Amino acid sequence: MIPKEILDKVRLIEIHTRNMVNNLFAGEYHSVFKGRGMEFAEAREYQPGDDVRHIDWNVTARVGDPFIKVFDEEREMTVMLLVDASASGAFGSQQQMKGEVGVEVSALLAFSAIQNNDRVGLLIFTDEVEVFVPPKKGRKHVLRVIRELLYFQPQGRRTSIAGALEYLGRVLHRRSVVFVVSDFQDKEYETALRHLSRRHDLIAVSLSDPREWQLPDVGFINLQDAETGEQVLVDSGDRGVRKFYAAEQKVAAARRGVLFRKTGVDEIAIDATKPYVDPLIHFFRARMKRR
Repeated sequence: MIPKEILDKVRLIEIHTRNMVNNLFAGEYHSVFKGRGMEFAEAREYQPGDDVRHIDWNVTARVGDPFIKVFDEEREMTVMLLVDASASGAFGSQQQMKGEVGVEVSALLAFSAIQNNDRVGLLIFTDEVEVFVPPKKGRKHVLRVIRELLYFQPQGRRTSIAGALEYLGRVLHRRSVVFVVSDFQDKEYETALRHLSRRHDLIAVSLSDPREWQLPDVGFINLQDAETGEQVLVDSGDRGVRKFYAAEQKVAAARRGVLFRKTGVDEIAIDATKPYVDPLIHFFRARMKRR
């Protein structure tokens, strides 16, 4: 039996995110993702202006005149949430840690998918795949997804984005929309990203906290890598040191942006110290204009 405090927290998240879905977000999500999949409906005779890529060569050969395939939008699609649970998500300079913001964003996307009559699934990863919830529909299922997000305790501390992407590529056969929710503090995942983006619609939800790289002017401090435990002593009173750390973050963000563009992956940049609904709405509206 699930403890009452867990159920209460899940219901609180449901109420909070459902209000945002209903009041702010559902229209944008639905407009972008309605019927993204296509299923064959019928063949009809070719007319000038039709897309020649849709010519049905079997029917054309059989009847002697060009026919094209007509498609209907599928009424539902599959949404997968790949959520990074590595130790670097446990950083937060304001009210919430990056990982907590990632959970709320994932919950918002999950409820949006269910309201859009889509299937939603979940993969939680560190340096290995720790949880996989196959995609299904319905409120009961999405509450299970939220429960996993809220109360899962990871075994690993490090990150392997490539491992998560490769695993998903093996188990997810139908074309899907895949949200990768992470701070992307990892390397060597370009190949896996490129391969999966050829088969699925990948969207990177990149989480950051500016204080992670904006050192306070307080003199000597110990900095510790949350994933490796490695420590380094730095003089934050040195302006050059502070500028170096800030520049490193800008370089990392720029490289990540180049990588996403190269692999055809869209990015939603989320600052964990600010409201996250605005960048989500901005992203979906921008994407809607490209349709």
